[in-house]
Amino acid sequence: MHIIREDDLIASIAEGLQYISYFHPPDFVRAMSAAWEREENPGAKQAMAQILVNSRMCALGRRPICQDTGSANIHVKYGVEAKTDFKRSLQEICDEGTRQGYLRDENPLRASVVVDPFGKRRNSGDNTPCMLTVEMVAGDTIEVEVAAKGGGSENKSKFTTLNPSGSVADWVVQTVETLGAGWCPPGILGVGVGGNADKAMALAKQSLSEPIDMAELLRRGPSSTAEDLRIEIYERVNALGIGAQGLGGVTTVLDVKVKSFPTHAASLPVGLIPNCAATRHVHFTLDGSGPASFTPPDVTDWPEILLDQASAQATRIDLDNLTDEVVGSLTPGQTLLVSGTLYTGRDAAHKRMIEMLDRGEPLPVDLKGRAIYYVGPVDAVRDEAIGPAGPTTSTRMDKFTDRILADTGLKVMIGKAERGPAALEAIAKHKAAYLIAVGGAAYLVSKAIKEAKPVAFQDLGMEAIYELRVEDMPVTVAVDTAGNSIHKTGPAAWRRTPVPA
Repeated sequence: MHIIREDDLIASIAEGLQYISYFHPPDFVRAMSAAWEREENPGAKQAMAQILVNSRMCALGRRPICQDTGSANIHVKYGVEAKTDFKRSLQEICDEGTRQGYLRDENPLRASVVVDPFGKRRNSGDNTPCMLTVEMVAGDTIEVEVAAKGGGSENKSKFTTLNPSGSVADWVVQTVETLGAGWCPPGILGVGVGGNADKAMALAKQSLSEPIDMAELLRRGPSSTAEDLRIEIYERVNALGIGAQGLGGVTTVLDVKVKSFPTHAASLPVGLIPNCAATRHVHFTLDGSGPASFTPPDVTDWPEILLDQASAQATRIDLDNLTDEVVGSLTPGQTLLVSGTLYTGRDAAHKRMIEMLDRGEPLPVDLKGRAIYYVGPVDAVRDEAIGPAGPTTSTRMDKFTDRILADTGLKVMIGKAERGPAALEAIAKHKAAYLIAVGGAAYLVSKAIKEAKPVAFQDLGMEAIYELRVEDMPVTVAVDTAGNSIHKTGPAAWRRTPVPA
């Protein structure tokens, strides 16, 4: 019997994390392409086009699909008869694989894990520890599922315990309706039913790595209760009209996966975890013959999509001349190409700016009449000005918005997904505007960034404030100076009654 070497597991995990950083699974590309073809809302169709173009660019350029290269989720099925030379714990071994995968010079991945969830939340610097789960199974091999899970979709995870007679479909649909667009639809919904609280959530997470086969299931029809449930949730969620990036449209989910487990007679635990437009996972098996190898997908899996037509219809905006008249002319749903000076700043930077304002200290950057971009980019390589730099979920900045707008004179914010009531009120009060870039198109967005230099809070790493010079960066107006939001009007316009089965 061959011996499975520790070094081979480490190398396989490292290579797997690199692989999934720039290759979407082919089934995801095919499902997204089909959704793009049938989408009827021009704004949502354009968003999906950007996701697909970005995906193809990343596959060719071997750079991350999303700036949030995720926490490393590693699920190991450990054969009880497997022979190994392991000297360290499985957590330590998988952490070493994660460390090597995220610190590759030719394609560095963003470190997002903080070692202390309280207080200072210091970044580990290498994205360790990984989120490891282990199953002991029959056999003499070690099977590994490697996935990268971004914060935007992970933050939308939900759990409940229904009464045994409760409707799983009703709860899932009602819950998805409250999630907003911060999980970057269109994506996948993972549903775990049964077990207990931790088991239901584990089932939901594991289901996200199953093949996307909803089109095939719809063609052949369901053959089990779980498949009936999948179809019902799929059709009802898409009927909500949320659409790509929450802009309203035909497709919100590409597939719904359901896994179940026996449970207590008094309980019906249900876990829900969405996967975003940067769905990333790969599976490999070690049998002692060496490290895993990964075959790149066929580039013909990606459709040839040109964005020139949409760009020709966009309005060009000079970020260095954001007058009240310019900002006031913006309308929800309008497509823009913005150029000029753009500052970055997200959670930690906003918190620090508020603390400085409270102390009466001047801020390190003058935001009067400027635009700020909620982003934490990947480090640049070679001749890049910046690494992949897609938007982060904007609602995390909502509690800072009124103070920042009032005290700095900021005019425009760029981020991802909807804003909450407090932010909408602040935007209207201060006659500002909120724009969105497409979540899941980070490499494409980065190509519009021609210069980038850190100008404040460098100790915050990827959360430092950068000054960017951008040229024709594609964005959509989400909230105008009156507080009108496309994330309200868009889904409302596309909501429909699902067709009964």
